[in-house]
Amino acid sequence: MKLTTFDEADRSSEAVHDPASKDCRLVGDILSRVGDKWSMLVVMTLLEGPLRFNELKRAIRGVSQQMLARTLRSLERDGLLTRTVHPSVPVRVEYHLSDLGHSLSGPVQALGAWAMANRPEIEERRTVYDSAHDDA
Repeated sequence: MKLTTFDEADRSSEAVHDPASKDCRLVGDILSRVGDKWSMLVVMTLLEGPLRFNELKRAIRGVSQQMLARTLRSLERDGLLTRTVHPSVPVRVEYHLSDLGHSLSGPVQALGAWAMANRPEIEERRTVYDSAHDDA
């Protein structure tokens, strides 16, 4: 059995967690998609069931039509939601979470709960930081 020195162990962990590695970049890309404000709100809103574009727009206050369309396309591309076109006059399009999108709901809800629980402390720390750096 080979004994590993602290330095060797430290170097090996750096290789595993190298932020420049291809795996880290790919994970970062996915996290930036599912972690952005509008994607999280779309996922949480669609947990209640399928919605049409304008229903989503009304449910997610503050999102522009262009941003919602871009977000829906990206989530569809990533396989997190499905777009269903119902042939009618006018054409009716619904968006609903895929199984993959539903699997994201647990982490999104946990992150939202963490943000709500820690919001007062974060706001307080921002105030302290801002007042200390106003002169800068």
